[in-house]
Amino acid sequence: MKKVAILATNGFEEVELTSPLEAMKKEGFEVHIVSEESGKIKAWASTDWGKEYDVDKTLSEVSAKEYNALVLPGGVINPDKLRRNEDALVFIRDFFKQHKPVAAICHAPQLLISADVVKGRTLTSFNSIKKDLQNAGALWVDKEVVVDEALVTSRNPDDLPAFNAKVIEEINEGKHELQHA
Repeated sequence: MKKVAILATNGFEEVELTSPLEAMKKEGFEVHIVSEESGKIKAWASTDWGKEYDVDKTLSEVSAKEYNALVLPGGVINPDKLRRNEDALVFIRDFFKQHKPVAAICHAPQLLISADVVKGRTLTSFNSIKKDLQNAGALWVDKEVVVDEALVTSRNPDDLPAFNAKVIEEINEGKHELQHA
């Protein structure tokens, strides 16, 4: 069975976690919500705080080796908090080192900038962080879903159907042997 980690903390965009989670569970994948601390994390639902979700594992309890893929939901608060957590950045980098699929939507590519894994990569994001990604060496394009080797990115919640389909396709394909210098 394929195992997928969704890395999130308080302030993630609710639908950007729940939609991929449901799609991957429907596909038969085992999915864990991984966060900084145990307990619950609170969603941001479009314009206000949303529901709370149980954390399955903490960063200190997991390793990228245990998972087939990593999904990074956006939201404005969530990536801004996680990008300051070195354990989160190490966890993200390890998926890239192991050539495993990583999927990031909306503001989540901010985490990829901080993990220093976007240089030379083609990706998309919420348009407000376009310049940040370009400054970090990424080639930013305006498409609903972009795949660069095992990196899947999308712009916003409207792109979730295409994002989920590509994420599942990449997980089913498995590791990618190509690597950027």
